[in-house]
Amino acid sequence: MTQTVLILGANGRFGSHAATAFATAGWRVRRFDRAADDLETAMQGADVVVSAWNPPGYHLWNEALAESHAAVAAAAARSGATVILPGNVYVYGPDAPAPWRADTPHRATNPLGLFRKRIEAAYRSSGARTLILRCGDFIDTHPTGNWFEGYITPSVPKGFIRYPGNPDAPHAWAYLPDAARAAVALADNRAQLARFEDVPFPGYTLSGHDIADAISRVTGRGIAVKPFQWNLMRLARPFMPLLRGVFEMRYLWSLPQRLDGARLAQLAPDFTPTAAEDALRDALAYQAAPAAKAA
Repeated sequence: MTQTVLILGANGRFGSHAATAFATAGWRVRRFDRAADDLETAMQGADVVVSAWNPPGYHLWNEALAESHAAVAAAAARSGATVILPGNVYVYGPDAPAPWRADTPHRATNPLGLFRKRIEAAYRSSGARTLILRCGDFIDTHPTGNWFEGYITPSVPKGFIRYPGNPDAPHAWAYLPDAARAAVALADNRAQLARFEDVPFPGYTLSGHDIADAISRVTGRGIAVKPFQWNLMRLARPFMPLLRGVFEMRYLWSLPQRLDGARLAQLAPDFTPTAAEDALRDALAYQAAPAAKAA
């Protein structure tokens, strides 16, 4: 029997990959249209709901977004659908012990960390069956404005990357096609899940130097690591509201971190990640194309 997934935010970073991954796995995919669809009606008959609503800037993390997630949680509790919520590492804070697991305490006290804790608490308190797939920073296959392609790797054609923190500190990364496939694997095995599950997605643990070395192997040329130009961003900060959040979360770029994959391995033992170099090659393909044309 074909299962049905409802994607909220199907045009976004995680949602677009989730729609592709579920369709590839044979699921019936419904894409929610916020301009035309009713949430309660759209959720009828859905086995799984991917709650991937996430605005493009920190300055849009506001009361309306919190209310939207609360509405999703309440509707899912009534319908019986399982919610998959793409989570992040903001909830841990700078003092949480690594590696980060499902039982790692959420010690964040900064505004964005508290906001994410509030979103997750809404799902837990609603009674909806909820899976948080907790990811590190995204690596995508096309430009979406994330840190990797927007700030770190634009200068790869010139022979360097700009890293926004300590280039020796390990950092958690999630290749989005893999994260979406993991979501499908967990949805297929959701009978094994507790009512509220927090599943870290291990992805890749790579420092700035690791990324530069891997890109060197992928491109066949030496890639240097240069410091990020925070001073230029500081000058732009008064004119760009989203930069307040960027500076607030800056500490993560120098905080050693790793997401533990033990629970994912238990629930989806057949999941095989893409090799890191293959993921980086795909992520850099659209940047190499303009350079090739210019040559």
